[in-house]
Amino acid sequence: MITANANFWAFFVSKQVGYTAPTQSAISEDLNLSVAEFSLFGSILTIGGMIGAIASGRIADHFGRKGALGMSTFSSIVGWIAIYFSKGCISLDIGRFLSGYGIGVFSYVVPIYIAEIAPKNLRGGLAALNQLMIVIGATTAVMLGTVITWRQLALTGIIPCIVLLLGLAFIPESPRWLAKVGKQKECESSLRILRGKDVDISDEAAEIQEYIQSLKQIPKAGILDLLQPRYSLSLVIGVGLMFLQQFGGANGIGFYASQTLVSAGFPSAKFGIMLFACIQVPITAAGAILLDRSGRKPLLLVSSTGTFFGCFLAGTAFFMKDRGLVQQLTPYLVLAGMLLYTGSFSIGMGAVPWVLMSEVFPINVKGAAGSLVNLVHWFVAWIISYTYSFLFDWSSAGIFYLYAAVCGLTVIFVAKLVPETKGRTLEEIQASLNNTKEERL
Repeated sequence: MITANANFWAFFVSKQVGYTAPTQSAISEDLNLSVAEFSLFGSILTIGGMIGAIASGRIADHFGRKGALGMSTFSSIVGWIAIYFSKGCISLDIGRFLSGYGIGVFSYVVPIYIAEIAPKNLRGGLAALNQLMIVIGATTAVMLGTVITWRQLALTGIIPCIVLLLGLAFIPESPRWLAKVGKQKECESSLRILRGKDVDISDEAAEIQEYIQSLKQIPKAGILDLLQPRYSLSLVIGVGLMFLQQFGGANGIGFYASQTLVSAGFPSAKFGIMLFACIQVPITAAGAILLDRSGRKPLLLVSSTGTFFGCFLAGTAFFMKDRGLVQQLTPYLVLAGMLLYTGSFSIGMGAVPWVLMSEVFPINVKGAAGSLVNLVHWFVAWIISYTYSFLFDWSSAGIFYLYAAVCGLTVIFVAKLVPETKGRTLEEIQASLNNTKEERL
């Protein structure tokens, strides 16, 4: 129930992610926005995410995981209000930026919080549930956006966030964070709430305390300290996966689905967008179930392979359209490619990098590492979301072939470097990574 509470928070905040897909034409017409102005509105969410990413680690370390979640939720509420009352692009962008800041903090804190409170046999699935709720929230925004106005859609994001802000009072703080800041009694109390009154928590509490004590021998790390050899493998895995996840085109394809489908030849993008959104929910749910059964690495390999073929199919459809070949089939081939991409992304590349990010870094550098990984994620997301419209106008086929090439590189990266963390405690994962680095040396 506690992790469900944290994950339901993702449902409402993630409505910002799906907000632009059904509202692009309406907002542009009502506020007289140019392509560049709407591109800025769509992409400024990721700029806010970058700022939130930079601050997320230190906020979570200083105020705790719950404190960071509260700040993130408040920022999202203010952002929705600003969008609802917008009369021009400035207030619209400010609201989008504030929401992005909240999402940037949330993207780091929720996977970390879940990883630190969940039993090892459920950690992956519970963390992936976070991604499922993001998908459901974005899907809800897309579907509602086809039947209500963009201002009404913004309003639907405010009230639930207030409810969830109040709900933070009913979930415990992370026991590992409490142990880290020297609150041993509170750590044990948190463990009892999480595991149940009749469960013996002494072994787990002792293991956490032993690990925290060993970390006290290591100076507190900043971002530059992550360049030390001891963190190199964790850094390559965390940063590399986030870099490849976003350069594979996720935000561009998602944010501007309407533009892409209309350009492919559909008279209206509503049906395609709804189908595009709905497919994510059952597949993400399947990924959450499989994560602690099949493991992280197999899902990543299947997912990145599927995104490659999805982009390649869409790119080939646009390539043939530009040359006057099978034009009557182009809309359906593009839609099929986008659906294949979305489904494949949802089953692995959407959730698993965040799960691994919460697992591969030792707790003494999680703050700095989380900020860096989050920053990379949102910076690349901004590049993709801002440049998509311009690159699409340059070459509708070329942009999908570019994303396909990145997805192909992702398959190689996962096969060669990403470890399997299924069924291991966070402490066991660190020991395994250290052994791997020693073997390579």
